[in-house]
Amino acid sequence: MSRGTNRLKAHSSLEAAPTQPVDEQDRPNCRAPVFISAGWIGGSHVVSAVAEAFGGGYHKMFMADKKDTQADFVIIGGGIAGIRAAIELAAVGRVLVLTKGDVAESNTQQAQGGIAAALADDDEVALHYQDTLRAGDGLCCEQAVQMLVEQGPQEIRRLIQWGMKFDRDGNRLAFTREGAHSRSRVLHAHGDSTGAQTMRALLAKAQRLRNLEIRSHAFALNLLKEGERVSGVLCLDEATGAVQHLSARSVLLATGGLGQVYQETTNPSVATGDGVALAFRAGALLSDLEFIQFHPTALFARGAPRFLLSEALRGEGGILRNILLERFMPRYHEAGELAPRDIVSRSIVMEMQRTRSDFVYLDLTALDAEHLKQRFPTIYSTCLHYNLDITQDLVPVRPAAHYSMGGVATDLEGATSVAGLYAAGEVAATGVHGANRLASNSLLEGLVFGARAAVAMTRSYGPAKVPPAPPHFPIETRTEAAAGEANGLTTLPPEKLIDEVRSILWNKAGILRNAKDLGEAQRRLAALSLGPEIPFHRRAYEAENILTVGWLIVRCAQARQESRGAHYRTDAPLKDETRPPAHSFVRKSSPVFFAPALAELAKSIQPTPRRN
Repeated sequence: MSRGTNRLKAHSSLEAAPTQPVDEQDRPNCRAPVFISAGWIGGSHVVSAVAEAFGGGYHKMFMADKKDTQADFVIIGGGIAGIRAAIELAAVGRVLVLTKGDVAESNTQQAQGGIAAALADDDEVALHYQDTLRAGDGLCCEQAVQMLVEQGPQEIRRLIQWGMKFDRDGNRLAFTREGAHSRSRVLHAHGDSTGAQTMRALLAKAQRLRNLEIRSHAFALNLLKEGERVSGVLCLDEATGAVQHLSARSVLLATGGLGQVYQETTNPSVATGDGVALAFRAGALLSDLEFIQFHPTALFARGAPRFLLSEALRGEGGILRNILLERFMPRYHEAGELAPRDIVSRSIVMEMQRTRSDFVYLDLTALDAEHLKQRFPTIYSTCLHYNLDITQDLVPVRPAAHYSMGGVATDLEGATSVAGLYAAGEVAATGVHGANRLASNSLLEGLVFGARAAVAMTRSYGPAKVPPAPPHFPIETRTEAAAGEANGLTTLPPEKLIDEVRSILWNKAGILRNAKDLGEAQRRLAALSLGPEIPFHRRAYEAENILTVGWLIVRCAQARQESRGAHYRTDAPLKDETRPPAHSFVRKSSPVFFAPALAELAKSIQPTPRRN
C-alpha cells in the first residue's frame, strides 16, 4: 500500500472506473429503503427524494417525534470508537450518540483478549509495526499502521488517566502474548473483561461532559443527504415507534461489526452490518469486504452460544487437539497454536474434515488451575455453566465469524467518499488490518482512529444551518409477493430471511471458498426478498442490512481470485504474485474492482483491470 495516502474527496473520477457493466438483476431484490431527504430550493422547503422501501404497496405515515434534534455531530454506535470520538467532539459542539440497543451491547463490551500496545520494557513500536504488517499479508496501509502503533501508547495512557485499571504485576502493567505477536504486549483488565472495563472508563468520562448525549434504543434507518453531503440521520425510536429526523453538520459511523451475517459467530446480536449497509445506500465506497476473520476457538457445546475463548488461552500455553486427541497445529505451521488466526482457523477446519468431526478440543489441563481461574474468570465461569471445567476438561471448539477487516473506505482521518460522512472502528476500512487483523489491534484501532476522526470532523463543518424536518415522514413499504411469483423470488419474513442468509454465507462463503459455491451463493441471495405485509420494526431493517451486506461479501469474495490473509480460495490457493497486492472496492451501481491503495478517491487512482 502506498504511503502517500491522500485525503478522500467527496467527488472522484471513479464514475468511469468500473471494468464491467452493472447487472441490476444480480442485486438482492430486498433493497433497503431510501428515505426522504429534506432540501431547500429557492428558499422554500421541498422533499428532494421519496424512495421506495421494498417497492410499492401499502403506505404508512409516521409522525416526527418531539426529540427531533439538530446537533453538531451525530455518532451512530456506542462502542469504543464512537465514545472515544464523542469525548473529543464534545469539546467543540453538541454531540448525539445513537445506540440501537443498550450502551452495553457492543463488540467492545464483549472483547476478552485485550489491547495491544508497545509499552513493555522489551518491546518497541517498530516491532508492533512489523508484526501488524506481517499479519496483514501484503495489504496493510503502512501509514495507517504507523499511526496505530505510534499513537496507541498515548491513547492507553490517556485511558488510564480516565480511570482504566489494567491488570498489573505488582506496580507494573501486566502483558500477555497472543498469536503472531513477537512480544508480550497485550494489556488486559479483570483478566478477560478488557472490553467491558474499557467501556466503563470511557462512559464514565463521557457522562461528565455537558455537550454529550447518548440515546439508547435509537436505530438508524438511513442517512439524510443535502445535495451530495450527508446532513443527518433518520432513526427509529423503539420506545415510541416514532421516526426521528436528526440533523447534523457531520455524521460518524461507529456501528462495529457484521458478524451476524454468518450462522456461526462470536458477535453480539446487534452486529448486523448496519453501518456498511447505511454507507452503501448513501453511495459511499466500500473496501475489502471479502476479508472476514474467523476466530479459531469459539465454544462448541450443546445449548451454548458461540462464546469466544480468547486467543490468550493459547498464548498462556493451551494446545489444540483433534478428536483422536492428537496435537495437530505443528503440522500446519511452525508457530503451532500461535500462528496467525486465519491459519489456525483453516487448520482446524481441515482437521475437522480429515477426522470427520464437528469440532476439535482446546486443552488447558497442563496449565496451573488457579492461574487460569484468576486470569480468565469470565471464560472459566461461562464454561462451568455448561458443565465444562477448563482446568480439567478438554473444551470443544470450532471457528466462528469474528471480525471484518474491510468496511467503509476511509482516509487516515476517517473521512469517507461522501462529504459529511466519517467512519471509525470495525465498520471502517482504513487499511490498518490489511487482509488479516493482528490479535488485539481492534480495540487500539477504535481508540486511535475514533480520536482521529473526531479531530477531522471538527475541522470540516458542514452548513451552519440544516433544513428543519418535515412534519411527517412518508415511508412506503410494499409486498413483493406478486413480483416474487413472476420472477422466481423467494419471499420470506424477516427472521426466516436472516436465517437463510446466514446459512448461505456460512456454507458457501465461509472459511474455505471456491468459485462454484460463491456463484451459487450470489444467485441464491439475489433471489431473496422480504415477504408480504412487512412490519415496520427494527428487525425488518436488520434483515435488509444483513441481506445487503451478505450479498456484498459474496461479490467481493467472488471477484478476488486468489488466496490472501483471511480470504482462502480452494480453487486458487496461492497469492497472485504477478501484480502488486490490490484492495477490492465496490459502491452502489458499480461492479467490484481492484486498486492498489485505500487513497482511492485521489483522482490519480485507477482500478486494476483484473479479476472480475
